[in-house]
Amino acid sequence: TFQLQQIFMNIIINAEYFMTEAHGRGTITITTERVKDVVKISISDDGTGIAQETLLHIFDPFFTTKEVGKGTGLGLSISHGIATEHGGRIYARSEKGKGATFFIELPIALSESGEQKK
Repeated sequence: TFQLQQIFMNIIINAEYFMTEAHGRGTITITTERVKDVVKISISDDGTGIAQETLLHIFDPFFTTKEVGKGTGLGLSISHGIATEHGGRIYARSEKGKGATFFIELPIALSESGEQKK
C-alpha cells in the first residue's frame, strides 16, 4: 500500500541525507526475512549514525537533527504510526559514526482459512 511505501521512503530519504552528509555518498542495504508470522525488513546505511540519546526520540513528532529547512521531524513519527496501525512495529539500532539500521516488522496477513493472503 501507499502507506508502507511511505515508511520505506522516509527511511531511505533520511539515509541518503545522512550518508551524503557523512561522506558524499553511501550504501543502503535492504533485507527481508520471515520470522514465524512476521515479515522483518531491515534498512541499513553507512551514514553518520545516531547517538544513543537521540535514538530515544527519533519517533517523536517534530524531533529532527537536520538543520532548519531540511526536515520537519514528522517522517519517522508518521512511519511509526503507520507500522503500528498495520499491527507491526518499527525501531532502530545505531552507533554514532557507524551508520544506522531501521527494522520494520509487519504481521503476515492470513485469510479466513489460515492461508497466507497473496
